[in-house]
Amino acid sequence: MKLFRIMWGLVKIGLPEPLVSAIYRGRLAEVDGRAIDPKAQALSDLVALVRDPAVQMTVEQSRKQLAGFVARFDLPGPDVRRTDIKLPGAEGPRAARLYQPESGGKAGTLLYLHGGGWIQGSIDSHDALCAKLAAGADVRVISYDYRLAPEHKYPSASDDILAAYLGLIGGAGKVKADPGKLVVGGDSAGGNLTAALMHDLAEGGHPLPAGQMLIYPAVDGTLSSQSMAALADSPLLPRDRIDWYLDLYLPEGQDMTAPRFSPLYSSRLAGQPPAFVLAAGHDPLWDDGHAYAGALQAAGVPVEMAAYPGQVHGFLNLTRILPQGTEAVERAVTWLRGVLKG
Repeated sequence: MKLFRIMWGLVKIGLPEPLVSAIYRGRLAEVDGRAIDPKAQALSDLVALVRDPAVQMTVEQSRKQLAGFVARFDLPGPDVRRTDIKLPGAEGPRAARLYQPESGGKAGTLLYLHGGGWIQGSIDSHDALCAKLAAGADVRVISYDYRLAPEHKYPSASDDILAAYLGLIGGAGKVKADPGKLVVGGDSAGGNLTAALMHDLAEGGHPLPAGQMLIYPAVDGTLSSQSMAALADSPLLPRDRIDWYLDLYLPEGQDMTAPRFSPLYSSRLAGQPPAFVLAAGHDPLWDDGHAYAGALQAAGVPVEMAAYPGQVHGFLNLTRILPQGTEAVERAVTWLRGVLKG
């Protein structure tokens, strides 16, 4: 019976939106007044069927699962020029991938930090998304391979990213970027690391980029928000999985409000560059995104808030089955073009 339900679940996520809406009419999950998108509901139901909460995966299994999930459910990226390069890291050079549209990316550069709970994700898992951003915004995109936990715990990733950024603007490698034409961005854990970098740069008196792109960022390590509690059983990013990520990422006794880990508590928000903040309503990080956008605005930072009340965590990497993911990428592209033009 379970196998039949899984097969039906796979069929549902591939159906056109009107049909899926009809199937779920009157049965869509709702949290704090936010009804889930029907296609996102179908995906959530499938993930809940496939994942056994009683079975704890290994880190390697989790990495493989994420890579396979994105490969299956994301549309491929456009044909842009890809070049594997090296950028500095805190303990030596790290791999990176340069994406260049036909023009070469004259509008500017985006340094992109992939998501994955600080323990997984890679240049390859976010290849399609980076190619779409490069082609859509006519920018160079550099996807950076920062160190992952548990092999390298906090703050190794942040140390790498600071070294990469300073190397990029200082011309330490083959690629150099003018900070006035540079945006730093990332999704989920990558959004966290982007916001942490802004704190590090302000703290160290370094040149700031032209903008920051925060896609469903994790910014509050206390995990005390209303959406975190209300969506603790979210199939795509349940609370127990978040706790597992943090156990692997953080050293014992870590201060959960340290601004390099929880940028919401940074005292260096004023003067930061314009921000694009995207949040999904059926993601436990919904309130993180809104709280951070509000904190930046209160500090005088221009913010564009892109809210998708019916969507789930990770939907920009699931565009084959969640059409709103493509809409969200296009909105990010529009913001990128605007912030780099200015």
